[in-house]
Amino acid sequence: MAIEVRIPTILRQYTDGQKAVEGNGNTLAELFADLDTRHAGIQDRIVDGGQLRRFVNVYLNDEDVRFLDGIDTKLSDGDNVTILPAVAGGMA
Repeated sequence: MAIEVRIPTILRQYTDGQKAVEGNGNTLAELFADLDTRHAGIQDRIVDGGQLRRFVNVYLNDEDVRFLDGIDTKLSDGDNVTILPAVAGGMA
């Protein structure tokens, strides 16, 4: 099962500069573990204590996984996963 994962600029140091990589897994947790076997260290930047890190947003086919099943969200062949760092700030 092939899943395309779009990687933000800040995490491309783990993917040798690749903007997108392929991974496998039945859930996001399995996908991130699979990615870590080829891109060591990337999982730790996305997951902490078995949950998505607070300042990392993950989208499955353009849907925020926090409104699905989080890290336990089920995946299907051909899905697209996008990882985005949360953006904070504004005008004072």
